Amino acid sequence: MSARQATVVRNTNETKISVSINLDGTGQGTLATGMPFLDHMLDQIVRHGLIDLDIRCEGDTHIDDHHSAEDTGITLGQAFAQALGDKKGIRRYGHAYVPLDEALSRVVLDISGRPGLEYHVDFTRGRVGNFDVDLFYEFFQGFVNHAGVTLHIDNLRGRNTHHQIETIFKAFARALRAAVEPDPRMAGVMPSTKGSL
Repeated sequence: MSARQATVVRNTNETKISVSINLDGTGQGTLATGMPFLDHMLDQIVRHGLIDLDIRCEGDTHIDDHHSAEDTGITLGQAFAQALGDKKGIRRYGHAYVPLDEALSRVVLDISGRPGLEYHVDFTRGRVGNFDVDLFYEFFQGFVNHAGVTLHIDNLRGRNTHHQIETIFKAFARALRAAVEPDPRMAGVMPSTKGSL
């Protein structure tokens, strides 16, 4: 399979973002979004998805983190779609359950070409450090809209908000890794009865 890599630069009046991605990476990442807790979560994608990422964001975080978090999701989704290419030969579907102490999350996804987000998370508090946990919804919505992915996220239990979101990102990484993996029995074949995704 050819190299599944892409670089996307997205500049607006609110943010300047560059994302480089290698779907067949070894778990290497350079993450500098200006939001340390988001960087920590993106590192879960790198480590558990074995997806190499270089993400740099300069945003209007003096206002708040909303634009930077959402636009990082958008740009990552764009880079993911480019790197994936025509989708022939991939497994397409992925799912994972991940625990962390008392917390447990399930993520199921379909690289369907149809953006959709079902997000069922009741955080036990509104912030981790200085980061507003509501912005994780915006991040994932931006990602699915531009990656063309159907994504179901369920935090099944948890008392610690950090644990809740970390299980979500680890499960997301594992599900993504499974879905983009080449299926040797589907080599060169579009994984859809429609013939396109």
